[in-house]
Amino acid sequence: MGLLDSVLGSAMGALQGGGQGGAGGDVLMQVIGSLLQGQGGAGGAAGGLGALLQQLQQGCLGDAAQSWVSTGPNLPVSADQLQSALGADRIDALAQQVGLPASDLSSQLAQFLPQVVDQLTPGGQLPAGGGADLGGLLGNVLGGLLRR
Repeated sequence: MGLLDSVLGSAMGALQGGGQGGAGGDVLMQVIGSLLQGQGGAGGAAGGLGALLQQLQQGCLGDAAQSWVSTGPNLPVSADQLQSALGADRIDALAQQVGLPASDLSSQLAQFLPQVVDQLTPGGQLPAGGGADLGGLLGNVLGGLLRR
């Protein structure tokens, strides 16, 4: 967990003043990092990604989540669908943590989470045991997406 935190911190610093604004980039980095680390933070980064995808599948977003992992086009999701799949309580807690309304956070996640998962799963595969590799890739992916 420490390595991913370090990578996220470095990537957040690099995003200051770029793309959609430093504060928006910081918030999104924190939230996506939290989602990928899992609620308890005890699991590794790859486990967090797998657990996140499993939760999306159980929340009736299995087809969309699978499209993000596969090599084809990403299916979109709405903020409401994502909030339902992840749980309103979880979104509310994350939103409170970063100081945003839950609806704004859900909208940002609906926009960026498919792209992040797509980039974190090259070749349509979850990263193999790669806490370090996944952490570095996460920083690069989020940095590139937020600078657009």
